[in-house]
Amino acid sequence: MKLLADITIAPSGGFKGIGPLGNPTGTGISNLSTFVSKIIGVMTVIAILWFTFTLITGAISIIGAGGDKQALESARKKITSGLIGLIVVIAAIFILDLVGTIFGVPFLDITSLFGQIISTQ
Repeated sequence: MKLLADITIAPSGGFKGIGPLGNPTGTGISNLSTFVSKIIGVMTVIAILWFTFTLITGAISIIGAGGDKQALESARKKITSGLIGLIVVIAAIFILDLVGTIFGVPFLDITSLFGQIISTQ
């Protein structure tokens, strides 16, 4: 009787995934570090695009207000909230880096962070 672990599924010895996480070439820590860095970059780009969209729609609302004070105030609030959101996203990255520098924990450098965790055990 064959054990389940002895069965080869593909000629190359196993399944192959899609993308860098499906076909790891380095260590798991370096793959996770790359993945988290890309996620942070994508989220920052999405925040910038959302701010741009909010700014444009707010500006169109200001143009279309036509003297209506409530519509003008609503458009102004829309632009202000978009700007505050962008500032929060950018400030969060800088604050995380600052806290990491102060305490000596590289939050944004995941490879070094896991290296410190593994070496202390």
